[in-house]
Amino acid sequence: MNSGIIKVCGMRDADNIRAVEQLGIDWMGFIFYERSGRYVSERPAYLPTSVKRVGVFVDAAIDTVGAKIAEYALDFVQLHGNESADYIRRLRSTYCPSVGVIKAISIETAADLRRHELYDGTVDFFLFDTRCTTVGGSGRHFDWSVLDGYDGSVPFLLSGGIGPDDAGRISTFRHPKLAGIDLNSRFESSPALKDIIKLKQFIHDYQQHQ
Repeated sequence: MNSGIIKVCGMRDADNIRAVEQLGIDWMGFIFYERSGRYVSERPAYLPTSVKRVGVFVDAAIDTVGAKIAEYALDFVQLHGNESADYIRRLRSTYCPSVGVIKAISIETAADLRRHELYDGTVDFFLFDTRCTTVGGSGRHFDWSVLDGYDGSVPFLLSGGIGPDDAGRISTFRHPKLAGIDLNSRFESSPALKDIIKLKQFIHDYQQHQ
C-alpha cells in the first residue's frame, strides 16, 4: 500500500546523503538558513539523483532562493518564515514556474492552523510543524488532533518531532489531505547527520502499518 511521501530533512554530509537516499525515501531537504545547525554552507560532494530535492529557506531574498534553485537543481522550495502570498507569487513567476512550493506553518492551536487560508491557491503543499522558538527541528510533537479542523484544498506533510517509535501513532492519524511525513532531528546522531539504522527501521515499521 502506498505510504505517502517520506521526506528526510536537514541533510548535509555526502556519504550520509547517499546512504539515506538508498533507504527508498521520496524527498530530501537541504537547509539554507544560516542560523540553523543543519545549514548547508557549501554544495555537498554528492547530491541525490533518485529523490526530489527540497531547499528550505527562511525569509530569504527571492534572488537568493533563485540562485539555490539553479545551483542544487531543486524540485521544491520550502518556506519556513513569514513569507507572504505575494512573495510566493513573485518567486514563482521569476524563478520557479516549474518548481513546487511548500509553505511551513507552525502549529500549537486551532488559530495557528487558520493561517493556511493566507496561502491557499499559491502553494503545492503545506508542512505542519510544531510551534517553537527555533525554526523547525524542535524534536517536539504538536497536538495532531488540531489538524482535524483543516479544511483546505492543499495537501500537507505532517512534521514536528516524529521519532523512531512513532510509526504506530502515525498510522492512527487520518486526514484526506495528508500527503506524507517529514523526518529530521529525532533520527540524528548529531545535527545534519542521520542515524541510518534508526531511519531504516522506522521506514520499515511505518510502511508495515499502512
